[in-house]
Amino acid sequence: MGLVVALIANAATAKGHSAPTAADPPSHPHANYAAGVPRDAHGRIARDPRARNEFRRTHPCPGTGKTSGPCRGYVIDHVQPLKRGGPDTPGNMQWQSRTEARIKDRSE
Repeated sequence: MGLVVALIANAATAKGHSAPTAADPPSHPHANYAAGVPRDAHGRIARDPRARNEFRRTHPCPGTGKTSGPCRGYVIDHVQPLKRGGPDTPGNMQWQSRTEARIKDRSE
């Protein structure tokens, strides 16, 4: 194991980075992912439950025209993704077909 640490240290030093030490905390693979975005106690992006309800109240389902109940074939999407700093407000939400949502999710 000492050889592995030495190799990592040499590689980091060669690239101009400081070598990790045993005292360094292990880094999470997504430690810098969506930096600055508020998170809940479980590490998920914090959501305001009132925002979704307000969006549904003011924007009826495109498929049924209703403001409550299921909206088959559609999802509520954030125009600017939460993970990219978009607000969790009705003004940043839109109805999107499930197919469109899958395509958008692949590119985000």
